[in-house]
Amino acid sequence: SSSQMSSVPLQLLFYVNGIYLIFYFLATLAILLYKSQAFSYPEDFLSVDLTLLVIMAIAEVLRLYLGVRGNLTEEEGLLGLSLVMTVGSVFLAVYFLVWQTYVLKIDVILNTILLLFCGMESILKISAIAAFI
Repeated sequence: SSSQMSSVPLQLLFYVNGIYLIFYFLATLAILLYKSQAFSYPEDFLSVDLTLLVIMAIAEVLRLYLGVRGNLTEEEGLLGLSLVMTVGSVFLAVYFLVWQTYVLKIDVILNTILLLFCGMESILKISAIAAFI
């Protein structure tokens, strides 16, 4: 008799985070375009911010995919890799929260929500990995 150990709360959080990420990236892209028009945004910094946003989008999709797959197949290696990738996601979210050229209140709100998702996912990933082992 086999028992299912995958985490339903973690799976729900992956789903909600996936939906939020679509909104996050579209909103952040729109905000960057707004800032480039409304402020004297240096071209070099705008290209860095846009490049980091694209890298973040790719990394987040991969991180969520590995997390979903690891949780559903109960593979602690994939879930662990997703957990390690969370460090990069947190770093990029902190960049957009603190270090980008212009930080607006909406940037603070969007990135704080993303960091909360990363934190909640990390806790649930650790508990799921512990259950799989």
